[in-house]
Amino acid sequence: MANVISDETIEYVGILAKLELSGEEKEQAKKDMGRMLDYIDKLNELDTTGVEPMSHVFQVQNVFREDVVTNGDDSENIVKNAPEEKDGMFVVPRTVE
Repeated sequence: MANVISDETIEYVGILAKLELSGEEKEQAKKDMGRMLDYIDKLNELDTTGVEPMSHVFQVQNVFREDVVTNGDDSENIVKNAPEEKDGMFVVPRTVE
């Protein structure tokens, strides 16, 4: 394990994460973080020349569907529920003078 994590680093990360770790949990966290950093070092050894950076593992295109009106214009029925209506619109009290 080339990456050795200090006790101060674990304390600092615990403070940032708002965690209270026991001594045993701190030791386990040090080992886990060291293994993660070793793995990142191993990934850094790979030759990535000619590999285009990507933001997602899969080729993602616009995944949004087209907006399609399914219920049509039902404004007449909607305005029927209004306490007061004028020219197909709701009448509400004036709020700004």
